[in-house]
Amino acid sequence: MAYTDASLDALRRTGDELADATVAELFARGEVGTFNTLMRYVSTAGAPLPEDLPDVAREYLEATRTPPSWVDWAEMEKARLFFIDNNVHISTALSFASMPACYVVPHVAKLLSASHGLQYPSKRMAETGQFTVHLMQPDAFEAGSRFIPAAQKVRLLHASIRHHLTRENSWDTSALGTPICQEDMIGGQMFFSLLVLDSLHRLGIHMSTEGAEAYYYAWRVVGAMLGVDQDAVPRTLDEARRFLDLYMVRHMGPSEEGAHLTTQLIDLYEEVVPGTFFDPIVSALIRHLIGDTCADWLHVPRTSWDTVVKAVPHLLGVLETIEDRSPLGAWALDRLGHLTTVLELSSLTRGRVMHYAIPETLKKDYGITGVPRTRRWTPPTPTV
Repeated sequence: MAYTDASLDALRRTGDELADATVAELFARGEVGTFNTLMRYVSTAGAPLPEDLPDVAREYLEATRTPPSWVDWAEMEKARLFFIDNNVHISTALSFASMPACYVVPHVAKLLSASHGLQYPSKRMAETGQFTVHLMQPDAFEAGSRFIPAAQKVRLLHASIRHHLTRENSWDTSALGTPICQEDMIGGQMFFSLLVLDSLHRLGIHMSTEGAEAYYYAWRVVGAMLGVDQDAVPRTLDEARRFLDLYMVRHMGPSEEGAHLTTQLIDLYEEVVPGTFFDPIVSALIRHLIGDTCADWLHVPRTSWDTVVKAVPHLLGVLETIEDRSPLGAWALDRLGHLTTVLELSSLTRGRVMHYAIPETLKKDYGITGVPRTRRWTPPTPTV
């Protein structure tokens, strides 16, 4: 698919018709509080819906309770194995590349600052990590899984933010487009898929072409379940590169909100890192993964660790070679990666299950009340 400024401009004018209509009806009938209270008890796929659930919400949940009919389950299993093999690296990429990349798009940073919950970066990181872990479970799309209810709730969360910002004329739609528009949703999908793969490559992680393609495919499925227009979504990694390059050239730049959110993110992870000696590695790793220009826009401090971090790919390359050549080494490193991911997630959630709810107000600032490692993957060539 050919992406142009004109085609992306068109995507800026559309949201998510189904979720938007559902949220509008819930607010019109004053049923948001009832919905949020009852949905706290619906956390697994196939669970009976509460009897008192508003009809419009019940209809939405019934319409979105199954994955797209076109899903290739063999490809999804490849993605799951890829995640198991690289879980700690994927978590690192999500934390130190994907999140800062969101902040380097000024209107996205502005939008992220609109929610009370996003004043606490640990909540957003915990929600993102938990969502990804749910996605990569063997039973992610079966009865009893937590992924599908999470996807349904996140889709309504996005719709509620659109509702708040547009209803109170607190968003310049003529200049910025629809809040959480199709272009931005696809851009977010690229941040959590292609940009993660780019970061793994930059870190020196060994991954196959099959594994990279499967991981990207899994996020295409996620996008479909979050209301992203599949006719506009890049189907291949090469198409994804063209979209992401154009998207970033169109929108990336410095902003006060982006710098503030990045400072919060750095402070959060410096608290997670034991002691204080290794604190500078957080900033150094972000700078290494997103580059100096973006890091400077986000006010990521330069540290003495900036040079040290450049040696990380060499160290990881040695560990990856051990994993490639030794089944026992592969098992041990996979277990270590799993435990590291669980420890990181538990430190962010503090042992709590993260609940996704429709916010009834936003910030006052807005005037609102194990894939085989063959055919080593190389990132698509930049197009801009």
